[in-house]
Amino acid sequence: MRRMFVATAVAAAVLAPMVGSAQELEVSANAGWVSEYYYRGIFQNTSSASGGFDLALGGLYAGTWAADVGDGNEVDLYAGYELAVGEGYLGIGGTGYFYTGDFDDTYLEANLTAGFGPLGVEFSIGTYETEPESADYWFLGVTAEQEGLFVTVGTFGADFEGMYAEAGYGFTVADLDASVSWIYSDEDLAGLEGGDHTLVFGVSKTFAIR
Repeated sequence: MRRMFVATAVAAAVLAPMVGSAQELEVSANAGWVSEYYYRGIFQNTSSASGGFDLALGGLYAGTWAADVGDGNEVDLYAGYELAVGEGYLGIGGTGYFYTGDFDDTYLEANLTAGFGPLGVEFSIGTYETEPESADYWFLGVTAEQEGLFVTVGTFGADFEGMYAEAGYGFTVADLDASVSWIYSDEDLAGLEGGDHTLVFGVSKTFAIR
C-alpha cells in the first residue's frame, strides 16, 4: 500500500509537464472550523480548526490539509488525477493520513472516485500502520448533492467494520462557505450501544493564490 501511495504521487509529478501548455497552474489555500470534527462517521475532536494548500493543473492535483485533533494535529497529503467523462468524471489518487501526536497512527490509501450528475462514489483501499500489526481495510461512500443539500452513506470492510449516514446543507454567507449536517454513526464507529447522532456546524473559506 505504501508503494501504491508513492507511485500515485510520482505519476502525478511525471504527468504534470505533459498537460497542455495552455492550462495554468492553479494554487489555492483554505481555512475552516467545525463544531465537531467527524471523518467518515468517526469522531475526531470537538471545535476543530483546519487549513490546507492545493495545486491543480488540468486534471492533476496535489495538496496538504491539517486539522486539530486535540493531541497534536492530523496532517494529510494527497495527489491524483481526475478525468472529465461527458457529464461525469473518473478519478484515481492516493492519500496519506499522518499525526504529530499520539492521537492515532498512519493510514495510507489508494482512492478511486466517479461521479455523474448529482451522484458521486468513492472506493478506497487502505492500510492502517500500527503496532503490533497493521490492518487492511476498504471504504465505500456514496453521496448525492442537489442545490446545497447533500446525503452521504459510507461503510467499511475487511479488518474495519461500521457504517454511517450524513445529511446536510451547504450555503454561502458573507463570502464564507457554511454548512450544517446531521451525522449518524453505528455502534462500531461510535463505540456506543445504539450508535450516535450528532449535529455539526462548519464554516470555511478558500483563497485563490494563483
